[in-house]
Amino acid sequence: MSGNNSGFSRRDFLRIMGWGSAGGALAGCDLPTTVTLEEGKEEVVSYLSPEEYVIPGIGVWYASTCLQCDAGCGIHGRVREGRALKLEGNPEVSVNLGKICMMGQSGVQHHYHPDRITEPEMRKGGSFVKVSWDDALKVIAEKIGPGANLGAERFAWLSGTVSGHQSVLMGAVNQALNSKRHYHYEAVGQGVWREVCKKMLGDASPLYKMSEAKSIVSFGADFLGTWQSPVHFSTQYGEFRRSKTRGVLIQIEPKMSITGANADLWVAVKPGTEGILALAIANKLLASGLSANLSDAVKTQINKYSPDEASKITGISKDRIHQIANTLKERSPSLVLAGATVEGQSYGYEASAAVMLLNIILGNVGKTLVTRDAFPYAQMLAKTGTTKALFDFATAATNKELDVVFIHNTNPVFTAPGGLKFSDALKNVPFKVVFTQFKNETTEQVDLILPLHSALEDWGSHVAAYIPAQASINIQQPLVEPQYPQTRGFGDVLLSLLKIRNVAEYASFSEYYAYLRNAIAVLSASYKKDAPGNEKYWVQVLQHGMIKVNTSTKSYATNIEGIDFSKIQPKSGNALTLIVTPRLGLWDGRHAHIPWLQEAPDQISKLVWDSWMEIHPKTAASLQIKQGDVVSVSTPMGTLELKAIVFNGIHPDAVAIPMGQGHTHYGRYATGVGVNPMAILAASRDQQTGELADASTEVQLKNTGKQDKIVRSGAVDTQRGRKFVPVISASQYRRTEGG
Repeated sequence: MSGNNSGFSRRDFLRIMGWGSAGGALAGCDLPTTVTLEEGKEEVVSYLSPEEYVIPGIGVWYASTCLQCDAGCGIHGRVREGRALKLEGNPEVSVNLGKICMMGQSGVQHHYHPDRITEPEMRKGGSFVKVSWDDALKVIAEKIGPGANLGAERFAWLSGTVSGHQSVLMGAVNQALNSKRHYHYEAVGQGVWREVCKKMLGDASPLYKMSEAKSIVSFGADFLGTWQSPVHFSTQYGEFRRSKTRGVLIQIEPKMSITGANADLWVAVKPGTEGILALAIANKLLASGLSANLSDAVKTQINKYSPDEASKITGISKDRIHQIANTLKERSPSLVLAGATVEGQSYGYEASAAVMLLNIILGNVGKTLVTRDAFPYAQMLAKTGTTKALFDFATAATNKELDVVFIHNTNPVFTAPGGLKFSDALKNVPFKVVFTQFKNETTEQVDLILPLHSALEDWGSHVAAYIPAQASINIQQPLVEPQYPQTRGFGDVLLSLLKIRNVAEYASFSEYYAYLRNAIAVLSASYKKDAPGNEKYWVQVLQHGMIKVNTSTKSYATNIEGIDFSKIQPKSGNALTLIVTPRLGLWDGRHAHIPWLQEAPDQISKLVWDSWMEIHPKTAASLQIKQGDVVSVSTPMGTLELKAIVFNGIHPDAVAIPMGQGHTHYGRYATGVGVNPMAILAASRDQQTGELADASTEVQLKNTGKQDKIVRSGAVDTQRGRKFVPVISASQYRRTEGG
């Protein structure tokens, strides 16, 4: 192989560079002489060292990638005199097209946070003491080094969603330690819906063409808030609304979300009956003449729930069911989605499949719901986190199958449902290491804490969890020099772990920067053998912040075989269902330490710096609960006390508590604020996929007789008859405004 004096084959070289599954994409390309494993030995000067174009008082913008969630938005960071000042969206990255959410904007405060860990810490006795990196790596070497006698499959990663070259190196660590165990966990995810898409469409993450739809019906998919890639879908939603026919959005869910608040029609459905409602809509569509070549068995299951029968179970009127079905049929092409509340049931898979069945009946597949060929670099793809992974890890830990666990980018002790008793399971692992920037509930239970650079100080490459029409590999580059000399980049730590195991393929790389630059050079468009050509390509990649990747759509083949819709049964009893709601801002609690986001009002209730319970006025009246009353919320897992917010944006059979508060060890701004609803959540699971059925926990309420002050943006929910915002009917608007 040209330029490679390491003795590795071309296939091995591409594998360790992250392009091992590229196949024809790199076929016939001669690797440039500048791409060698020896490059890691050179002295690398930071890209951000002061240059002659840096003028005091004048800001410079650098392209990078936001890591505040796994959406993978591209960003531009403004730097002045070595200090990051502002983050904005990168208009060239198709995930967000120049837009950025509040979590992305808070990345600067995350970076300059006063509670960051600045040195490695090791547990000695009952407390932590600061140690050097050499001492920390020495302890790790004793546990995973060649002489440690670590058995096969006795090591595991527990992480959030990972992608890019970090994922490649994490996989290399697993391979070096003879283990395939990597548990990717996200508390906020769409594991059930992804499995349904994979089964019924052959693609776990299809392309949603919202901008080409004339109507959208969403069963709890809060795509403007927390569903998959909210910034991307917000842009798509804007085009959907601005189209010539102005798309119509119907949101069906038990508790109003941001998407529900923006819908033309918000439908409050009884928790646990979404699948029955979907079958009733399918029933109406088939009765109206639509056909999707369904088997007689499937038609029989659909016919079980007529609009009349479904109305009795769901609480949605027969006329409303007809209206939803007619809207989908008349405003075609349409798009139907399922989200967290549908998935959060013991039969969530079948309920979500019933939602997907509507797309098949309506002919949306291939129009607004498109499947694609495989991403050409499978090693780089996002390994998307699921709640099933947490259950699988807890089982392995409880059974004492693990000796060493490395934890990265997740706080499972805080986000795990109380019914799982995750902390008890974690105690069965003898040696635990966390790679993090902040102490939290999970770091309190490990043996070694290793401090990482912030996202604004580190190198990396990332592939978005949801890939839009124009796919890309997004580049993360440092905007500023590291604040603390004893923090390290995650990629550099991974290389150190590989060197502990004497993995020859990575021995020559002195740092992650060199590894990443070698990997990117392999993709140089010209593959010229002169260094300037590759240097020019590298600089262009940094300037644009991403590498475009060509993908294509493929012919679709829908599959509904083996799905038993008869499992969708009405919920028995009238007990109140607990809905734990993630929110754009605090997300799953990872951003509760950022005061900007604590101060940002909840998008629906407008409360700040607190936890609360949302309850419908009818239910509140029956339990003699008033606004601001402190209520005890009890499940078999425990009891929480928090104030009541009475409002109409929730079904009478549900109560909702926002996720993200209630930290016990997460810095000065998060600790002691609010309560953690996950602590009283049952560990119920979807029968088919094993995902957490988080909308299956029943609660008991009791008014404690105490009152608590409500701190919110805006003191009232009505105009009190003053008509600051005049309201007219849609028909009147069309007559008078030419709509």
